[in-house]
Amino acid sequence: MRNLSILKATRGGRAPRRALPLALLICLSLGFSAGESAADTSCRQGQRFDAWLTDVAAEGARKGLTRRSLSQLRGLSLDSKVLARDRGQPSLSLSFTDFADRLISQNRLSRGRAMLDRYASTFAAIERNFGVQGPVLAAFWGLETDFGGYMGEFSSLRSLATLAYDCRRSELFREELFAALVLLERGDLTPEEMRGAWAGEIGQVQFTPSNYLKFGVDYDGDGRRDLVKSVPDALASAAKFLRHLGWRANEPWLEEVEVGPNVPWDEAGRGRYRSRADWARDGVRRRGGDRLPADRVDAALVLPMGRDGPAFLAYRNFDIFWEWNNSSNYSLAAAYFATRLAGAPPMRRGNPAAMLSSKELLEVQTRLNRLGYDAGPPDGRLGQKTRAGVRAAQLAIGLPADGYPTRALLERLRRQ
Repeated sequence: MRNLSILKATRGGRAPRRALPLALLICLSLGFSAGESAADTSCRQGQRFDAWLTDVAAEGARKGLTRRSLSQLRGLSLDSKVLARDRGQPSLSLSFTDFADRLISQNRLSRGRAMLDRYASTFAAIERNFGVQGPVLAAFWGLETDFGGYMGEFSSLRSLATLAYDCRRSELFREELFAALVLLERGDLTPEEMRGAWAGEIGQVQFTPSNYLKFGVDYDGDGRRDLVKSVPDALASAAKFLRHLGWRANEPWLEEVEVGPNVPWDEAGRGRYRSRADWARDGVRRRGGDRLPADRVDAALVLPMGRDGPAFLAYRNFDIFWEWNNSSNYSLAAAYFATRLAGAPPMRRGNPAAMLSSKELLEVQTRLNRLGYDAGPPDGRLGQKTRAGVRAAQLAIGLPADGYPTRALLERLRRQ
């Protein structure tokens, strides 16, 4: 779960390969600085880290935490590697198909299907209790930690203390640090088990400590909510969290479709809902050419690589993938992975225009903003704000308004 950090790139490999879990890909492939970073102490008025930890322990005691739990703060030091991750900027820009290829290997698909079989009764019981389908849970489980195979190697307490002392997001991580101490106090985890991602996420589904407290479930009945070692606990907790986010039981999340030449491209985009009857009328068909049901079910047409690339109808449940991790590539890849685990065939890739480089996309954003099309802060990354600006420019210029920036659009912008 990436509520604290949005991570959007992966590492490749030659087939057959074992795709890496997102927690490990963070460290290997985002282009983060490998050097040490210093904490921002502008809000500390000269207070050193050890003195600050003493204040944290005092506040923890006032909150009711015992000396045994608070003693875990003793001897902690700042982790410069955590600060480097937090300061780093992703340097890779991948198309959706490249991203999905690197995250969803054949090996991971096979393992996901094997896990669905191995824990079939657990998945079935969780769906009855929480309304979340097994393939959806397996997709998150596989992408976050490779089904528990890699949960991260950072000391969670040290990471959280480092980020709470640093002034950039101090209050957020201070609360997460206290939540982690409460997990120790309650006996859900031991200090040795509390290791995970650099930003403090823990366990097989990478929960923040606060979400661990709110949504952790003792599903195996052993008296502990163990999201590190217990598969039933981890999966049920993920389902409880998804239900909290608004998951709709017995409803779809994503469906690959085919698009005709008369689709209103400017109506496409995540969250831009129309009925399936409307999409069917405008030439959207199911994979293989069958007509969509002419009903009032809400669906958004998602074209991650423009009108000539893969096309999907995203239903209301797709919003929950976005809530889990508000990265366009990750949320769509996770939803697509879940459809594959549910039996869907590989997506059709189409023949999309080549993706712009980060430098070219930065130029597009800059020129769009200069011309009055709000593309958001220029950062060389294709987010929802940039897609909206691209769509507005395409409409004005007379290009198909699918929200996908191409070199043809860039050349037109250069002439304006």
